[in-house]
Amino acid sequence: MGLQFLLLSVAWGSSFLFMKVSLTGLSPVQLVVGRLFFGALALSLVMVFTKRKWIRELRIWAHLVVVALLLCVLPFLLYAWAEQYLSSGLASIYNAVTPIMTLLVAAAALPGERLNRWQTLGILTSALGVIVLSAPWRYLGDQGNPMSLPAQLACLGSAVCYGVAYVYLRRFIAHRGYDSTVLAAGQVSVAAVIMLLVLPFAGAQSIQLSPQIGLSILLLGAVGTGFAYIWNTNILLAWGAPIASMVTYLSPVIGVALGMIILAEPLHWNEPLGGLVVIIGIIATKLTAGISSPPPSGKVVADQRSNSRS
Repeated sequence: MGLQFLLLSVAWGSSFLFMKVSLTGLSPVQLVVGRLFFGALALSLVMVFTKRKWIRELRIWAHLVVVALLLCVLPFLLYAWAEQYLSSGLASIYNAVTPIMTLLVAAAALPGERLNRWQTLGILTSALGVIVLSAPWRYLGDQGNPMSLPAQLACLGSAVCYGVAYVYLRRFIAHRGYDSTVLAAGQVSVAAVIMLLVLPFAGAQSIQLSPQIGLSILLLGAVGTGFAYIWNTNILLAWGAPIASMVTYLSPVIGVALGMIILAEPLHWNEPLGGLVVIIGIIATKLTAGISSPPPSGKVVADQRSNSRS
């Protein structure tokens, strides 16, 4: 599971680079259509070669429509629009807000997912790292880019969508007995159909393709949306919503590094420092997953359940 966590971090961290490159020749809607098309194609091929059966319950498909909107369509559109005005590194940084949003939603909707005080401290430490990494004092109110603030708000909106989607998937679908590949194929395919229906009305702009754009949209779809969603669902089922969403704490480090190396985006002092604090918070949260907070009364709880998310 740890390897899948790392692969998912790399796949989603590089997604922001691929989006930035793709936007040089595609509109945001066209980008999302291409991403979901190749993602659905990759997952459908996996379904065929592994001889898995598609979901047959209409109720599950109805839930997958909600998941497809919250986990694919809306956040993909918001990020694609935002990256027209923000660097790929900064967009990836805002993705790290997802665990905070997930924690808030999970605390209200999934009592069994509530974290102990040490895990919460680890998440807050990582959140502090995100603040240092994102340097809001430098980007907010950027007079040279009037679209900077709306674009950053769009990125935050994507994080909210992801947070709600993680918890919704865990609460209404995860216990139905379907494996991660079947669920990922279902939700990405539904999202692809939704965007194909939207394309004639909002994606009629001209397309300028190049080898770089073609490769970027292919990798963004097949890996960043296809295989990545299998890994994501595996981690979600094994570790729970708040811990699974912490993959977005590592992706900004990768996103900033790729933006700097490939797109020559500037590196500021706060970015490596913030990345280090983020990683420390992740390690602290995972290592303390089995530590229970003492009850308010100070009495020892006799029946302590083992932590199944580690």
